[in-house]
Amino acid sequence: MPKQLLVQAAARNNAEWCAAMSRSHGLAGEFGAQDWTASARTPLYYPDAVTLVPGADPAALATRIDTTTPGASVKDSFADLDLREAGFQVLSEAQWIHRPASALASTSDLAWDVAGDPDTLRAWAHAWDNGEGNADLFRPELLDDPATFVLAGRSSGGRVIAGAVASRSDQVVGISNVFALEGGPDAAWPVVLDAVHGLFPTLPVVGYEHGSDDLAAAARHGFEPVGPLRIWLHSPYGKRDR
Repeated sequence: MPKQLLVQAAARNNAEWCAAMSRSHGLAGEFGAQDWTASARTPLYYPDAVTLVPGADPAALATRIDTTTPGASVKDSFADLDLREAGFQVLSEAQWIHRPASALASTSDLAWDVAGDPDTLRAWAHAWDNGEGNADLFRPELLDDPATFVLAGRSSGGRVIAGAVASRSDQVVGISNVFALEGGPDAAWPVVLDAVHGLFPTLPVVGYEHGSDDLAAAARHGFEPVGPLRIWLHSPYGKRDR
């Protein structure tokens, strides 16, 4: 798949994940020809809009989200918008990443499973949060989404110590919220990719990474960068984007 189409597939997948997270909080979003948007403020770390194609209309996009409440954010999936006229500033830049389905399967010493009940999801969320106070972001309603798979890597004693969220779409599986309590991404990626290969052996894996260290870690586990994205924030005191 050409890189431009990979980026479009990754952007659509990520927008579908943002929509699922918003629905779990009782918030409806809307998919249009150029973007996904939510008219009310989305959950912490999640954008109010995600562009789906290059060259989206920035003025039209800005009218479909709430810019009156501080913290509105836009995921500019192709890093090609100028939202300064609408009152936004660049918060961060990142790279979409891709790992082909044909890449060698990763193996891990950790057992893994998919969270299927509220107690397991709660244990995963507390491990992901690691004491930051935001574990309630992952609500039981998320378990009702058939395309969302919360992957839990467990120690020999059964404790959740690593994981991620996998979001399945038609062409790719997207990975987000990768974590390990010890060892960072190099400890997390093997169990996450082992789980993804077991669940979706024919689908390429996509996601995105901020910063050279996290990008380098992803590269060590078979990913390559395929295109830039940019996060715009309407207020310097608003939320960060996941």
